Amino acid sequence: MSDKYDPVIVGFFCNWCTSTAADLAGTSRMQYPANVRAIRTMCSGSVDPVYILRALLSGADAVIVGGCAPGDCHYVSGNYKTRRRIKALKTILNTLGLDDERVWLRWISASEGGKFAETMKEITEEMEKKGPNPLNKQWTV
Repeated sequence: MSDKYDPVIVGFFCNWCTSTAADLAGTSRMQYPANVRAIRTMCSGSVDPVYILRALLSGADAVIVGGCAPGDCHYVSGNYKTRRRIKALKTILNTLGLDDERVWLRWISASEGGKFAETMKEITEEMEKKGPNPLNKQWTV
């Protein structure tokens, strides 16, 4: 039995860009870790910070929000809203003394399957270095 730590990562992905990039990575048979639990949203702008906090408090080691590049949002300004929300959330986490590096934001377009695979490798490697989410220990019974 292996003692290797496998982080749990929750991903909120835009339907039009990042989810499509994930599909492209899969159909192109690109290799990336299976640690990400993907949740498809219509827009990254629809991801409320409460969803991110809930994922972290429920045991996720990291959360990544993926969306269209700024200026390319199918809903005009959804990704600008996301950028503001993530910045505010990271500030709040930092102020509370919590690890804001467990929340990631990446712009991955539909044609960037390779970038999606590389990003999933990067986040998994970083979370393996950090170890389990300390919030998980505080809230589980």
